[in-house]
Amino acid sequence: MKNSFFVLLLSLVLVVTACGNEEKETTNEPKDDEAIEETEQEEETNPQEEEKDEGVTEEKEDLAEVDVQPSYIVNEKTWKVEPIKDANDKVVLLTIDDAPDKHALEMAKTLSEKKVPAIFFVNGHFLQSEESKKTLKEIADLGFPIGNHTYHHENLTEISEEKQREEIISLNDLVEEIIGSRPQFFRAPFGANTDTSLRIAKEEEMIPMNWTFGYDWEVDYQSKDALEKIMVENPYLSNGAILLTHDRSWTNEALEGIINGIQEKGYEFLDPNKIQKEKEAA
Repeated sequence: MKNSFFVLLLSLVLVVTACGNEEKETTNEPKDDEAIEETEQEEETNPQEEEKDEGVTEEKEDLAEVDVQPSYIVNEKTWKVEPIKDANDKVVLLTIDDAPDKHALEMAKTLSEKKVPAIFFVNGHFLQSEESKKTLKEIADLGFPIGNHTYHHENLTEISEEKQREEIISLNDLVEEIIGSRPQFFRAPFGANTDTSLRIAKEEEMIPMNWTFGYDWEVDYQSKDALEKIMVENPYLSNGAILLTHDRSWTNEALEGIINGIQEKGYEFLDPNKIQKEKEAA
């Protein structure tokens, strides 16, 4: 009887031990599977992250600014641009004064669509409202250099040296506040430079710039057809000519025709960024 009891007790112990071992093995197996799945997921995810990083690098490279080397100078005796070495000499430079009044942004968009560069010379009295400041920022964001045409467009030969400085510096400060950089070009109202204005322009590292020819302020050329004709069929249209136009309705209307006519004559519109700055020449 005792032997039978011990045999029964031993059998029960063996059964319980076996069940315990089986339970441990069953519990461990899912953890191993989860670890394998996590490893596989990491292996699948990493290549995607690497591919994403490569894409970001390529995008940054695409957005990098291209370094434009100076290849022209402004001749202050003839008011033309001249190639420094072997750059194309059949170029003209387009400039637009008295911006941004009413049509400058539309003119900038026309130029941008046609991939034609230009300098917009601005006046401070056109930059008094938030809307006009936004307009200037849009023009600059399209890639057009902004030039200084003084704050109030006064004749610099008729005001004091102190007032001349104020007219130039205050506009540079305002432009920088709006677009984040100071003008690199200077044009005196009516083309009337003084020793003082030229000295201040040099201090501010701006290039003084008058023009070779322009007509859109004259009564006879305040229409689309008349302005197109005089700008394209002009004896002063020659290598390096600096073209003067203004923010005017008739100039806005004639702009595309002027561009097309000049290009048909074989001229290239010069990128102002290719003009050598004062500090580069030093």
